Amino acid sequence: MSRIYPSQPLIGVSVMVWHAQRVLLIKRSKEPLAGQWSVPGGAIELGEPIEAAARREIREECNVEISAPRFITAVDVIHRDQSERIQYHYVLLEMQAEWLSGEPQAGDDALAIGWFGVDDLAGLEIHPETRLLVETVAAQRLG
Repeated sequence: MSRIYPSQPLIGVSVMVWHAQRVLLIKRSKEPLAGQWSVPGGAIELGEPIEAAARREIREECNVEISAPRFITAVDVIHRDQSERIQYHYVLLEMQAEWLSGEPQAGDDALAIGWFGVDDLAGLEIHPETRLLVETVAAQRLG
């Protein structure tokens, strides 16, 4: 199925990888949201369990290994073109996990990669809903 102008929503995972109160973000190289900082992730492959998809996407996009991912929430990512046709529609299962090993390196879908504290988010080009979700999860982690 095509990712652009799909006939139905695509299901994906997005994983907040945490290390020492910092979250791993990528600068997207592809639409939707090309050029913006984002939580890494991608589409779940047919027959692939959610946890396996989360680990694979983080390994491919970021070159790191993570702990068992934990579910946070599900979000819709719907982008319409100028004529209001649905250009992209993803249902993302938002997860979080701890960094275990590996030096972050940007994969094919990323222009850049880095660790960011919550205070760093204000200076980034990042979708407001993504910023809010990262801030909320960070606050819950601090207890």
